[in-house]
Amino acid sequence: MEENEASNLSVKRPCPDHGEDQCEQDHHKKTKLSEPSASNPSTFCKHTESIESGLQAVSSSPDENNGKSIVEEADAVLQEDEEGNGDSFADMMKHGLVEQDVGITKFVSIHEGFSGILKERYSDFVVHEINKEGKVVVLDDLSVPNDDDEEPSEDIFSVLSSQDKERLEDLQLFKNKEDSVMIEVVDDTKEKRTVIHQAVKSLFPGLETKTEEREGKKFIIAYHVAGRTALANPRKHSWPKNRGSYCHFVLYKENKDTMDAINVLSKFLRVKPNIFSYMGTKDKRAITVQEIAVVKITAQRLSHLNKCLMNFKLGNFSYKKYPLKLGELQGNHFKVVLRNITGSNQQIEHAMTSLRDIGFINYYGMQRFGTTAVPTYHVGKAILQNNWSEVIDLILKPRPGAERGYLVKCREEWAKTKDPEAALRKLPVKRCVEGQLLRGLAKYGMKNFVSAFGMIPRNNRLMYIHSYQSYVWNNIVSKRINEYGLKAMAGDLVLKGGTAVPIQGSDEEKYTIHDVVLPLPGFDVIYPEHKIGNAYEEMMAADGLNINNMRHKIRDYSLSGAYRKIIIHPQNVTWEILGYDDKKISLVQTDVEKLEGVPLPKISKDGHFKALKMAFSLPPSTYATMAIREVLKMDTSIKNQTQLNTIWLR
Repeated sequence: MEENEASNLSVKRPCPDHGEDQCEQDHHKKTKLSEPSASNPSTFCKHTESIESGLQAVSSSPDENNGKSIVEEADAVLQEDEEGNGDSFADMMKHGLVEQDVGITKFVSIHEGFSGILKERYSDFVVHEINKEGKVVVLDDLSVPNDDDEEPSEDIFSVLSSQDKERLEDLQLFKNKEDSVMIEVVDDTKEKRTVIHQAVKSLFPGLETKTEEREGKKFIIAYHVAGRTALANPRKHSWPKNRGSYCHFVLYKENKDTMDAINVLSKFLRVKPNIFSYMGTKDKRAITVQEIAVVKITAQRLSHLNKCLMNFKLGNFSYKKYPLKLGELQGNHFKVVLRNITGSNQQIEHAMTSLRDIGFINYYGMQRFGTTAVPTYHVGKAILQNNWSEVIDLILKPRPGAERGYLVKCREEWAKTKDPEAALRKLPVKRCVEGQLLRGLAKYGMKNFVSAFGMIPRNNRLMYIHSYQSYVWNNIVSKRINEYGLKAMAGDLVLKGGTAVPIQGSDEEKYTIHDVVLPLPGFDVIYPEHKIGNAYEEMMAADGLNINNMRHKIRDYSLSGAYRKIIIHPQNVTWEILGYDDKKISLVQTDVEKLEGVPLPKISKDGHFKALKMAFSLPPSTYATMAIREVLKMDTSIKNQTQLNTIWLR
């Protein structure tokens, strides 16, 4: 659960549009985008965006009312990146948050801290999901199950003309008034007709075909199997009855967040994103491996994407009778490289031993709160206060700090005119939070802020109030550690069978700090029975909120609350101290490199620079950056990390 950043949609030429053989040619022609590193702070800017801005506020479903495609919008963003905004990223991040701003102030270990650079390269951060059986998910097999559909011929992707594909896509998406499309068979052979039938069914789920003779000529007639539901559930009748309805696969991705990856896969498969399911979202600026399930798409079709997409690999295919559900995972296994470490070997040993034996404070990480001058928890507080004019103002007003140029222009237009349509015209990317809100204001008017705000996807709206909960929790856990240290105390809360109960004085010795939980504020939780309970009430009262009335007028924004352990004890902790001379060298071997037999570069212990390579497993909803913070004893905010990068380069 790490920071999400704007996606760079680097893809090869789509197989469905240009043929598989063309896709292969393009594979050799195109070079992979160079990995962003600290060697260019302006490049680093492109890969570290606010949680509110850019492309990461994309809805989970395509926007059918918007004329621009995701790729077109991404091109507009990348073009602006190339032009540059003048300010260095380090200068822009002067207005960003630091840990103290969000209540992250305490440590549990007593070792001396040292500095190091986190995520200098995205390949320095590798995440493997731990599935519900407790097994670490790896990509180690690209083959297709033996019972899968027969391999389509090489001609299948080039047999249809561009005009045929355009007409078929319009038919598939119900964009024209016709109920069928006719394709004339010029070379009338059974083999030729079979290839056309296969091409239509493979590339356009939901369409069926038949052969008819009209006026002495043979035509392939494409038509819908069923109504609009056929698009989401392609060719039900052709799916083998003894095969599970869900194709499960392992998704390996580089420098993409999970939702961006799903959107790309659905675009190339010509299906809706909601037919995919997964157990958790993964980092953007990282290499991540996780399990995905999709409804009635064959492993064969999925495997073709390996020839078409960059920074993705799909494998370990299997068919099952069930989808995946959010939260089913047992956690994540991390492999992290911290570069340019300044600590002595003894300091590093003390730090890692403490992480292994004691753990770290279970703070919500910096990515929970955004990176711009307007933190997400400020918006969340305004929502809970029912102060909707403040909500709109916080999201749209001009702000200093790390922002793309088009967002700056949009905010300036809004401040000057308060005209949502005029501000919207400044945005090449309409799917960002700002774009969705402006469209809502244009649709519902300036007196219906609640409905306008509702145009933002639900998950993004809830992100704001959850950010405020996290802000409160961070501040309270710091007070708890400061007041009582690392011992379970009478009045602390522990969980018994999922129910929180206060520790009685006579039971203090039965519990350790690893058993203690603190509540996220809500209407369905209890609070500690010592002075920390009062601290919740005082903090929220200062924000104009009543802790005893967390039900909102709008049901979506009512907070029930939850419980969270205050100390996390990582599992499977290992570490290694490395030396290196080339800062571009990879220090972690990926699953794809293992599949391709690419060995790790030879690394000298006597290199000019020192790196700490660590691995550990964490439960869901905990932040690896907070474990790393405990090791380094330094601020992990983007603001501080950027300053470290800049100082090192100078």
